[in-house]
Amino acid sequence: MPAYLISEVEVHDAAGFETYRTIAAKAIAQYGGRYLVRGGAAELAEGGPPPKTLIVVEFLSMERLREWYASPEYAEALTHRRSALDRRLIFVEGVGDGAVGL
Repeated sequence: MPAYLISEVEVHDAAGFETYRTIAAKAIAQYGGRYLVRGGAAELAEGGPPPKTLIVVEFLSMERLREWYASPEYAEALTHRRSALDRRLIFVEGVGDGAVGL
């Protein structure tokens, strides 16, 4: 069953963010992840507060997502993330049979 990484970020250092993003993208690809959303325009439809920059990455499974997150390749990216941005990071399991529920 697929799993999704949802990240809401607030960038404080653009150069540091670019370094982080480059290293993280290579690690994501190495672990089979693919970007579905990467900082596109976000529109608040209900609730609050307004969204910050959003990133959504799909992995083949929650196990693979966790392997990526704990990997030495991603650990290198994390050394740049701490000073470049603040974020909320969420892991969520997808739906395996295509069923939709709210």
